Amino acid sequence: MLRPTSMGAGRRGAEYLVERDILNEHSLDEVARKRLHSDKPPLADRLKDSLRCSVPRLKRTVLGCLPVLSWLPRYSVRDSALGDLVSGISVGIMHLPQGMAYALLASVPPVFGLYTSFYPVLVYFFFGTSRHISVGTFAVVSIMVGSVTERLAPDSDFLMNSTNITQDVNVTARDAYRVNVAATTTLLAGIFQVLLGLVRFGFVVTYLSEPLVRGYTTGAATHVVVSQLKYMFGVSPKRFNGPLSLVYTLIEICYLLPETSVSTLVVSLVSLVALITVKELNSAYSRKLPLPVPIELIVAKAPKTPDISIFTEVIGDAFAMAIVGYAINISLGKTFALKHGYKVDSNQELVALGLSNTVGGFFQCYCVTSSMSRSLVQESTGGKTQVAGVISSVIVLITVLKLGSLFEELPKAVLATIVFVNLKGMFKQYEDIPALWKSNKIDLLVWVVTLLATLLLNLDLGLAASIAFALLTVIFRTQLPRYSVLGQVPGTGIYLDMETYEEVRNIPGITIFRSSTTVYFANAELYLEALQEKTGIDIRKLLTQKKKLLAKQKRLEKKEKRGAKKAAKASHRSVDL
Repeated sequence: MLRPTSMGAGRRGAEYLVERDILNEHSLDEVARKRLHSDKPPLADRLKDSLRCSVPRLKRTVLGCLPVLSWLPRYSVRDSALGDLVSGISVGIMHLPQGMAYALLASVPPVFGLYTSFYPVLVYFFFGTSRHISVGTFAVVSIMVGSVTERLAPDSDFLMNSTNITQDVNVTARDAYRVNVAATTTLLAGIFQVLLGLVRFGFVVTYLSEPLVRGYTTGAATHVVVSQLKYMFGVSPKRFNGPLSLVYTLIEICYLLPETSVSTLVVSLVSLVALITVKELNSAYSRKLPLPVPIELIVAKAPKTPDISIFTEVIGDAFAMAIVGYAINISLGKTFALKHGYKVDSNQELVALGLSNTVGGFFQCYCVTSSMSRSLVQESTGGKTQVAGVISSVIVLITVLKLGSLFEELPKAVLATIVFVNLKGMFKQYEDIPALWKSNKIDLLVWVVTLLATLLLNLDLGLAASIAFALLTVIFRTQLPRYSVLGQVPGTGIYLDMETYEEVRNIPGITIFRSSTTVYFANAELYLEALQEKTGIDIRKLLTQKKKLLAKQKRLEKKEKRGAKKAAKASHRSVDL
């Protein structure tokens, strides 16, 4: 019952007193008429329904598995064709140098980077749900592939006897085996992604928060830069594995600096200056240029079954690539989907990316995901559908078939500088630190720990440690929530924390206690302690008093029953008499 009370002199507005019965869980269920049975049909009926075939169900299933059938028949040539054409040409131009440069990171010949920019893109066209992301080679995933290929196919396994003091490496045999390792790892990563997508495991991205992904890619970018220094300086450092390998590699490169090839360094520096200059001009005049200047180009099959016998040796690396590749892909996809007002299916994206990698593995491609730089170009140049991706792959195909000889002798130093320049966006992620310091310090801690773990523990162990730490922060957030007592802002219906805001006032007879997290077995004791501290209510004392009151009521009920029995007996006797 809600009724107004009398107002004091000089008071504005009316005060109200709330009167209602205090309900426990049982009485609340009775008053609100809790449903005792679920409205869902029995499990057996649901299984039968899922196996029942109908035309609408078949249509939904086909469109869900092949999203291209839902939008391609309605494709508007007038509205989308020109934008997709310009976007496809722009992205195709970027695919060429990036594919060859990132092939260095994967430790395979540059031409296989072009293959990787062709086959997976076509597969994603049929199965993907994002309209704007550009699937293909990516620096972080490429270096993860490279760590596997160099581990299983080191130079020391392919030494040839020579008349010289030093021994030569059989480059042809080494590269052939590395391509096989990369394809096998890619196939296994694709299988993982498809299986995870089929079992609706897309929610896994929930545990790969944006600070974790951005911190990991920033750390991986540092690994990429260090791995390319040997090409820029023309030196041959030893290869290190495991924790602190980045530090050991840097020390080794510094030790070899006196042996730097001056001509290689000059080519690297000239290419670097030219790339940075034109990239900045492209960025500054992006609205006036119909196409970006292809500065990278200016400076610059039949399917085969991978060797599945090495699955056991690469299974851990393949799973890490599957998760990292998917996290990058879905984060970019959801960003563009939110901007342009459409939905990206996280589970279908897993399947699409997995099929792209699975098919790519049979064509000697290495693991792919979406690229931030290419996706931004695809969107900014007017691309509206994945038709732009098909056009870009056609450009790559033409290059492989007709222009491949032009890139055959491209210096690795030039490719290394292309890698450097294309990592600019990742290193700008260091700007996250001041932003996270202001907004959320726990997310900042995840970002920093992920970066340090990636730098010090290498990519695979760093990812595992980062995910473990992120999960620990989830536990900490539930164990250390924010508790507060809310008061009313005078003259409004707004309730705020009384400790934070000076003008809020408590409501006589009512205490509003708020917790920033749900209550479950692990934090129930903390919740009770905070409730007692904030409200001044001794819950244990109240429970003790309640028990005493219930015990007293039971005694009174028993006494009344005994009295009723005596009265009944007395009445029977009086009737008998």
